[in-house]
Amino acid sequence: MTIDVGDRVPSATLKEIGADGLGDVPTDDLFKGRKVAVFGLPGAFTPTCSAKHLPGFVENAGALKAKGVDEIVCVSVNDAFVMKAWSDQQGAAGKVRLLADGNAEFATAMGLDLDASGFGMGTRAQRFAMVVDDGEVKSIAIDPPGSFKDTSAEAILDQL
Repeated sequence: MTIDVGDRVPSATLKEIGADGLGDVPTDDLFKGRKVAVFGLPGAFTPTCSAKHLPGFVENAGALKAKGVDEIVCVSVNDAFVMKAWSDQQGAAGKVRLLADGNAEFATAMGLDLDASGFGMGTRAQRFAMVVDDGEVKSIAIDPPGSFKDTSAEAILDQL
């Protein structure tokens, strides 16, 4: 079942490269007591994700935070090393936190996993964006495969 407005974000462990190396980021801690704009996408360095999705959130980070968002998080079914390299390449540091869902645990728990094996990519996350307040989904948008419209930073800004 796909996560929806009013649902609690499921517990999962994401990964991140920080100052001390590879670390765990439990979703329970990530969302507790904070308003987080979180978006997921099929893959780091993929065309739409690199040209539109992540850059839109990087460019609009200040506007999102001005509307009460404590943190902006990008999640993808990639490893933490790829996510770190993509963050560096996109200039996301300090604006958007990129977290790895390497085994698709988070995407699957939310019902937002995608079988991209036809493209040689295995299980991935659907393109989604949501606002989570203290662990509860306040808004969610999911774009169908091949589409990029409802999950943009601009669309999330309009919902806040």
